[in-house]
Amino acid sequence: MKDFSWRIPVIGLVLIVAVIYVIPTFKPGWWPNKQINLGLDLQGGMHLVLEVKTEKAVENTVERIRNELRDSFRNEKIRHKGIDYSGKQALTVKLMNPDDLDKLDSVLEKNYADVRTKSSSVENGTRTVEIELSDEWVAQIKKQATEQALETIRNRIDQFGVSEPDIRVQGERRIQIQLPGIQDPERAKDLIGKTALLEFKLLDTEHDLGAALNGNVPPGSEILYQSTDSSDPKQAAAQKQPYLVKKRALMTGAYLTDARVSIDSQFNEPYVSIDFDKKGAKIFERITGENVKKRMAIVLDNKVYSAPTIQEKIPGGSARITGSFNTQEAHDLAIILRAGSLPAPVEIIEERTVGPSLGHDSITKGISSIVVGGILVLIFMIIYYKGAGLIADCALIINILLIAGGLAMFQATLTLPGIAGIILTIGMAVDANVLIFERIREEMRLGKTPIASMTTGFERATLTILDANVTTLIAALVLFQFGTGPVKGFAVTLSLGVLASLFTALIISRLIFDYLYVSVRVKSLSI
Repeated sequence: MKDFSWRIPVIGLVLIVAVIYVIPTFKPGWWPNKQINLGLDLQGGMHLVLEVKTEKAVENTVERIRNELRDSFRNEKIRHKGIDYSGKQALTVKLMNPDDLDKLDSVLEKNYADVRTKSSSVENGTRTVEIELSDEWVAQIKKQATEQALETIRNRIDQFGVSEPDIRVQGERRIQIQLPGIQDPERAKDLIGKTALLEFKLLDTEHDLGAALNGNVPPGSEILYQSTDSSDPKQAAAQKQPYLVKKRALMTGAYLTDARVSIDSQFNEPYVSIDFDKKGAKIFERITGENVKKRMAIVLDNKVYSAPTIQEKIPGGSARITGSFNTQEAHDLAIILRAGSLPAPVEIIEERTVGPSLGHDSITKGISSIVVGGILVLIFMIIYYKGAGLIADCALIINILLIAGGLAMFQATLTLPGIAGIILTIGMAVDANVLIFERIREEMRLGKTPIASMTTGFERATLTILDANVTTLIAALVLFQFGTGPVKGFAVTLSLGVLASLFTALIISRLIFDYLYVSVRVKSLSI
């Protein structure tokens, strides 16, 4: 009776928790608000493969080094005629004093250990030095660009609210994304694909915009457009507002800490309010203080959202992005700004949409296979093992309940291979009881009493059951760790099924036997 004192409360608690977590799947809104998530193959959704333009990340690094070298040359008093691009990972520096080569090498050694001098020549009193990024650094930049793109996209999708997305690196520069149950594919693609490079640039008011539009763009400046969203492409193109802005960004969104949607009380229009960290706040305050009465463009992915005039120095590290967007577009903009910019542009190279009808058919067939297989197993156990088979059937039903509760509790995703894992678990659960029952039969043939046969049968079969299930559990955990997509879904249900089988066969079945033949003292063993 001492064994009953702890087994009954433990089993009761486990069953109550399982029921609580299973109910929301059939009755949404029940506490806790968790239910079994269906994978892409069951409820439909979107499958994307993105390619990260890692070469652009290398170009951005070269551009950053170019701008930093200008500041370093100014501080070190190195006179030069320009720093120009020489290929995608190299720069050409023209030194006015050929003897400044040692100073250049010192700057590179101090700040850029992975930048090396490729060639150097002197002509007409000017030394031309070509410097380039090392191949190892280029490879590291490309790898980090893919990894950072993966994390940024994952952050965006998490804030977008997709349940159980599957996001993983494929090869060296590709990212596979599966979004189950997505309702607005186009919005999801826009959210994922935006680079979201936020920049603050001054307008070039010293040169004529009309001349720049005619092809006479001054050095150090560029033409960017602010387009007004419109359902008519011709009307949208006609409403594009050109701006002549300076190429060099005074500040980027790297210092951004928060972005949220607010409503303008005067015009009742949404805008995005952004906040910077302490360092960003100081930079923004200095920039606005130095450029009072000048216009500063807020640029996102080479598109001007607004170009207000700086009226005064702006302390506090806050700004706002206004534009012709609705509340949903402002919300999406805030999401991508909070998640951070992509280190390089991405391109969708594969897109598939899985319809919900396929998922409905798969669910129907999967449930039918579970029901048919389960009924056949239940009937066989009753016919072959009689009363003991009925006990095994009760344990099997509880086993399926525990698997469903585990899927809901851990917010795991049920896939079509996962259903196959449940069906396999049904067979494994019965197999454990078969080992126990056959061992009990052997003991009864030796003339032992029902209680002695039952006790010996459970004790001697337990080690065999543990060996078989633990080895299966190890294999399932390996599949979960290194598998992808459907393989991982199979591993999840198989792992839960193995644990549930051990619990039902060794604890619940044993409890029922002990109750019947120890407490109630049933004299004959029906097996």
